[in-house]
Amino acid sequence: MPKTMRAALLEAAGDPESLRLGDAPYPDRVNAEFLVKVVASSVNPIDAKTRAGRGVFGAIHSFPTILGHDFSGVVVESPFDSHPIRPGDEVFGMVMVPRLGGSYAEYVSVPSLSVVRKPATLSHIEAAAVPLAALTAWGMVVEVAKAHEGQRMLIHAGSGGVGHFAVQFASYFGAHVVATASGSKASWLRTLGASEVVDYTTTRFEDVVQEVDVVIDLVGNVHDSTGSRSLSVLRPGGLIVNAPTGSWPGFAEEIRAAGVRGTDFKVAPDGNTLAVIARLLESGNVRVHVDEIYGLDDIAAAHRAIEEGHTRGKIVLKVAEG
Repeated sequence: MPKTMRAALLEAAGDPESLRLGDAPYPDRVNAEFLVKVVASSVNPIDAKTRAGRGVFGAIHSFPTILGHDFSGVVVESPFDSHPIRPGDEVFGMVMVPRLGGSYAEYVSVPSLSVVRKPATLSHIEAAAVPLAALTAWGMVVEVAKAHEGQRMLIHAGSGGVGHFAVQFASYFGAHVVATASGSKASWLRTLGASEVVDYTTTRFEDVVQEVDVVIDLVGNVHDSTGSRSLSVLRPGGLIVNAPTGSWPGFAEEIRAAGVRGTDFKVAPDGNTLAVIARLLESGNVRVHVDEIYGLDDIAAAHRAIEEGHTRGKIVLKVAEG
């Protein structure tokens, strides 16, 4: 095997141009890990925050480092000889960055519990768009909010990477979904299961939405105090689940004052849950939408695009042919 690999490297916190293409040490596979040749990765908001010095940047202890949580690719080495997933099998999953090296690279070493077979119905590009966003959405909507029939759920940023999965999961389990998005994305969100779509560019959601059971907050207070305004549309004792890292200082104090329940959320790279999501994708009950595809050498442009905040679905990096 080669001693080095091509990767997008971060030398220090900065703007998108802080990422550069270069050579990095080939990852060591240890214990119950897979070594995977990466065909595609994806770009998530947490990647951009970390690159800029926020997010999980404080946990990076040496540079250069490699970002990127999602991957889809081909197994090079399995954890042990009789493992059911063998070299040559197509897999996808999520790696915890910066505890392990990220997927903006030709190869990645990943714990076996975070790796599942890629759905045959999905390309590597599509599969790479799934893990972090879908697992986040599932955790918020299914595990925490316990989506069910008769429940009214408001999902902010419904057309984004996490949002478009959250809309589908909530609808699949019977909830009445109200999503916020720009008006141009309304008809698309209805095809994904949203019963109502509020155009945040023309309408303040609190003027048209009342008495929801759950708010899935994928914005926080980084834009027009969206999080704080959401408290007024929750029924007494309702639940708000906030995900974006650092998006709402004072969250705990505000929910107590409003008399509602609230929690933040952090995603885990759970292969068992991802396998359930894979079956929903294979059956066609859930769809993944890829908005833009960039080459690994265009990583700076991909980060600029994610920071603009108008992505429909996901931004994916093509790392290799596959």
